[in-house]
Amino acid sequence: MKKRKEEILELAWVGKEKGSFTREDVEKSADDRISPGLLDELIKEGYLKESGRQVSLTPEGEKDARRLIRAHRLSERLFTDVLDIKPQNMEKHACTFEHFLNDEVVDSICTLLGHPRECPHGRPIPAGACCKKALKEVSPIVVPLSELKIGSEARIAYVVTKQHQRLDQLTAFGIVPGATLHLHQITPSYVVRVGETDIALDTDIVRTIYVRCRKTEA
Repeated sequence: MKKRKEEILELAWVGKEKGSFTREDVEKSADDRISPGLLDELIKEGYLKESGRQVSLTPEGEKDARRLIRAHRLSERLFTDVLDIKPQNMEKHACTFEHFLNDEVVDSICTLLGHPRECPHGRPIPAGACCKKALKEVSPIVVPLSELKIGSEARIAYVVTKQHQRLDQLTAFGIVPGATLHLHQITPSYVVRVGETDIALDTDIVRTIYVRCRKTEA
């Protein structure tokens, strides 16, 4: 029952993003286990309010919906960018995963991914406490290789690309998660050293490689 109610809160959040959410939207939901009766319970419990045909989140409902949407969309990024889950399976896994994640785990995932702002579908990911802290106090733990300074040493976290040929090429060069690289040059092209090999990379490729920073030469 709790999971079904949480899914209605998520629908209400998405409706807010689109500018409209009604009872009909609940009835049209792909999940036939979500009933308008649950919507009435959420209204009674103070998570939703209804005015005419429109249904909207109360402050309490918005707080819970924000948490769920944040967990869902960060899960999508994790499954896509790190675990390479196929798009047709990503949504199903994210829908399950989001209901079991506490705030600490969600913030850890967000930090690992470098505080992404959008899910793979281009929808905004609500910022968390870790995002605000990162902006004020420290740089993200994981950043695109393109943000490093010359002389930096970093460990590769993951590569974001749907082009298998490109991924195979990077793997052949030793650019794989866990490998350490050194950035020697950024113009006219990026040059990194992995092991004993110097590798020249185009800017568009560099932006797909995410790394954990270690040190920068003076």
